[in-house]
Amino acid sequence: MKHPWKLVCTDGGKTAPAEEIIEKVFSMSKRYLQGQFKALNPQKYKGDPTRIFYRSSLELRCMSYFDSHMDVIWWSSEEIIVPYKDAGTGKNRRYFPDFVINIRNKEGSIETLMIEVKPSRETIQPSHSKGKNKQAFLKEAMTWATNSSKWSAAERYCLDRKWKFTILTEKDILGLKTK
Repeated sequence: MKHPWKLVCTDGGKTAPAEEIIEKVFSMSKRYLQGQFKALNPQKYKGDPTRIFYRSSLELRCMSYFDSHMDVIWWSSEEIIVPYKDAGTGKNRRYFPDFVINIRNKEGSIETLMIEVKPSRETIQPSHSKGKNKQAFLKEAMTWATNSSKWSAAERYCLDRKWKFTILTEKDILGLKTK
């Protein structure tokens, strides 16, 4: 979203582009944080480092970690397309995994990981319990079917390339330390 304003005063007398402030306000009015990531080490990014976008605070935290951690050799975000058949709709679709990273593991060898970031509640198959709204259950079941289709396709894609596929939740990500 472009705005005609040039500068706005923020806390501590620092100035920032109005566009940046307004984007943050719009993002905060949604249920999750989203925006553009500015890599401190753009040479580590495989893709266009001026076009890195996060869709949640968990993705932002991962990006900061990948960008700054010395064992991450390179990383990318939503740069790879994995075709899959959506079990929820029966349609052929394209899946853009959140991240692919090339990392030096604890043993010192290099491995490539495809990573999906999801809230933990979306990684558990929904159950229809007493008191649960039928529409809410159906929505959860459709999300689960779609996600399961994506993850199965991602596992096959990674197996063909000798990569690993993993799903990270807030339980995994909130403990990440940069540097």
